[in-house]
Amino acid sequence: MLGLFTKKANTLLGIDISSTSVKLLELSRSGGRYKVEAYAVEPLPINAVVEKNIAELEGVGQALARVTAKAKTGVKAVAVAVAGSAVITKTIEMESGLNDDELENQLKIEADQYIPYPLEEVAIDFEVQGTSVRNPERVEVLLAACRKENVEVREAALALAGLTAKVVDVEAYALERAYGLLAEQLGGERDEMTVAVVDIGATMTTLSVLHNGRTIYTREQLFGGRQLTEEIQRRYGLSVEEAGLAKKQGGLPDDYESEVLLPFKEAVVQQVSRSLQFFFAAGQFNDVDYIMLAGGTASIPDLDRLIQQKIGTQTLVANPFADMALSGKVNAGALASDAPALMIACGLAMRSFD
Repeated sequence: MLGLFTKKANTLLGIDISSTSVKLLELSRSGGRYKVEAYAVEPLPINAVVEKNIAELEGVGQALARVTAKAKTGVKAVAVAVAGSAVITKTIEMESGLNDDELENQLKIEADQYIPYPLEEVAIDFEVQGTSVRNPERVEVLLAACRKENVEVREAALALAGLTAKVVDVEAYALERAYGLLAEQLGGERDEMTVAVVDIGATMTTLSVLHNGRTIYTREQLFGGRQLTEEIQRRYGLSVEEAGLAKKQGGLPDDYESEVLLPFKEAVVQQVSRSLQFFFAAGQFNDVDYIMLAGGTASIPDLDRLIQQKIGTQTLVANPFADMALSGKVNAGALASDAPALMIACGLAMRSFD
């Protein structure tokens, strides 16, 4: 799998830095079975991360230090991800038989025509995908490029917490890796399935459609759980913190369900439906086999049922940990409720076993 740079490490913490929180996950594996060794989630200061860009280094560094302490892990090596929108990917054909160094030199010469930034500002990585369909003497190479500042700001935030970035991945690839665990839960012929993974975060909703286990389409849009938090604040005169807690723990007035939560759930259904329409309009598919809900908003009770009822496609809430063992220090109930929001962290932690 592609990472923007990789040094071999045994155990890596998967750390997902989202708009509102940092999520940490540590996995181990024996035989074919994974075990959750440690996990924690820590909220970020408001606007410390804006649309996946780190705006306040200190605030993010402190949250990373807190989440590491909370998880009680001794591991310092980390896999993090940059957002797909920050990465340019391109599949190009190269002659076969080149070693990695030769490929890299050749790619640097060719990359110039695909990348709109000066090459000295860009981190480049590549992965050979296999022999070209059109010409057996050439190979298809997936090129990924990202501005160095996107990578460096993540390294700097981790360094403030005494952590080291060993792998910088792309969110879409991390999601794809974690999806491998879900595909097994769906049964059926995994190779034939087309699954829409809808990741509803605080401010962004990302639709990733996977066919045969590979991502064939992604689309980001500005919509997320923060809209529900803001509506709770407005209607009940609460602070951001109070509204966020009330959303998770309840205790709101009786009209909350009908006046606030239901309209929000209907807005989610609309967003999912619209995203799928864009996907169907873009290509050769007019249906998906399953909708998988991920991200913090996926935990809203009965949201999956409402989507299934309105769209007519079987809908499930993603839980990559369904078949995993848990270490004694992991709170099973908390992990289960956070599970849909931990897909990217899980895919990053799985980099330990590449």
